[in-house]
Amino acid sequence: MVKKIRLPPELRPLFRKTFGVLYRGTGDDTIQKLSKDLGSPTKLISVGDVTTFHLLNSNIIPDILVVDDRTKRGPASACVVVGTKHTGFTEIFVDNPPGVITEDLINVVHDAINSKNHVRIFVRGEEDLAALPAILLAPEGSVVLYGQPDEGVVLVNITKSKKQEIRKLLDKMINEQEDRENLMDIRRKFNGC
Repeated sequence: MVKKIRLPPELRPLFRKTFGVLYRGTGDDTIQKLSKDLGSPTKLISVGDVTTFHLLNSNIIPDILVVDDRTKRGPASACVVVGTKHTGFTEIFVDNPPGVITEDLINVVHDAINSKNHVRIFVRGEEDLAALPAILLAPEGSVVLYGQPDEGVVLVNITKSKKQEIRKLLDKMINEQEDRENLMDIRRKFNGC
């Protein structure tokens, strides 16, 4: 059985806040705004189809991209689906239901971060919470970008304090799980073990 952390309804409000700097707007213009603040990150990770599409369209190539061919809980446009398929990426597939972080997703994100290749992670299901393990597992000095629906793109600079913030949030999620004792492996992975 796949180990997973489900986002409990009572914690959903905690996930409506942004975990970094929100660049308001849509499309390539938003990417141009945030590109000035990207610098040279250790790893650049993009989560979400529309964000990834506009990054690639602006010739900003992430080290890792996480997509699911969906946007705002519906199918992404054919243009976005095709636009997130970029040559030069090793493609990995993983199953991850909506509102859940599976151990498989955590493992795939971990392996992608440690890879020397550009990696495209295709999530069968939904990548709505994939930014959390990406933030927690990425090396300090990295940047994670993810879309904030109808608002823009969030840029998260990975620092020790940002990792602690996300770790506390994921600990709250784990503590709300009925099978939390079975999730110790996941907790260890989030703590770098």
